[in-house]
Amino acid sequence: MRVVGDVFKALADPTRRTILDELTDRDGQTLFEICARLATKHGLGSSRQAISQHLDTLEAAGLVETRREGRYKFHYINTTPLEPIVQRWLRKGSR
Repeated sequence: MRVVGDVFKALADPTRRTILDELTDRDGQTLFEICARLATKHGLGSSRQAISQHLDTLEAAGLVETRREGRYKFHYINTTPLEPIVQRWLRKGSR
């Protein structure tokens, strides 16, 4: 079971938020594609290893899911872990 705190920790880093933005724009990217888009669109010069570690953190929080096809690993955004956070502050009739 994932803890809501893990989601907050994952979202605390601006690079991880940018990765999620990129997956929102174009879901199902490889590590190479994500690195290229971060470098060209956002000027982020992080190493592939650093981006891979960010993706691992996002995956551990449940915000990214992966699927292997041959030697490629594709990354997909998963917004399900955000739902309890949103519901916490958007309760109907709370006031």
